[in-house]
Amino acid sequence: MCISIAERQMTGLTGGEIAKVIHRYIGVSGGYLGDFSYRTHAEFYPLYCDLSIDPNEIEGTTRERFIEILKSQSPTDQAKILRGLLERFPVGAANAPDTRTEALRSEMQMLISRLEQNAPVANLSPKITSAVVDQAIIDAENLLRTSGAASAVDRVHTAMHGYLREVCSQANIPYDKADTMPRLFKLLRQQHPAFQTSGAFSQETVRVLNAFGTILDSLNTLRNHATPVHPNDVLLEYSEAMLAINAARTVLHYLNSKIP
Repeated sequence: MCISIAERQMTGLTGGEIAKVIHRYIGVSGGYLGDFSYRTHAEFYPLYCDLSIDPNEIEGTTRERFIEILKSQSPTDQAKILRGLLERFPVGAANAPDTRTEALRSEMQMLISRLEQNAPVANLSPKITSAVVDQAIIDAENLLRTSGAASAVDRVHTAMHGYLREVCSQANIPYDKADTMPRLFKLLRQQHPAFQTSGAFSQETVRVLNAFGTILDSLNTLRNHATPVHPNDVLLEYSEAMLAINAARTVLHYLNSKIP
């Protein structure tokens, strides 16, 4: 299953947009990107983008490395890289290509706005985890970029289910291997020490937590009946798949902050 053009436009930069950034805004000469050396290219990501990326882990010229990095990033991080480029390669700089114009800069800013608006709820590496959870989180990110949101729902489901099991295990809360996510979430609320005290607006908080249980139940149904994990006739559309992913990630963010 390949990611559709429409979905790519809603998630990250298209191939044509990446080519425009490289050839028209930065400029390429002899296979190299702008005035980047291997050293200054490596320095670009932490200094201009606030990203921990090491291009020296990738083979090829600075242009080839940059393309590989930009393609593989989330929409949020793609936006950070584009912002970094606007600062690192200003319009009117010496040796800038003729195509690096104010109009193209404005176009880049519009791309940044689109990427930031389409950014999903941030991914998370939870404090309590396991090898299965970590791998499922990585797989979900990769599938979002390559196969589409519907394919990623299954791995988000696996990450969430594995996380709930691991939290129960570490808190010595007994559970059955057949327990669903809503059942595990209920056990946590009933037995985990982090949920035994209630703060202000406890009634409203309980209502939100009940809704979280419904989200987890629906995620299970969607995973089984509307994703490629089984030979289903109808798959989730992009918006609905991202709704499921973002909702599950919101639950995970809450639990990660609530449970020490």
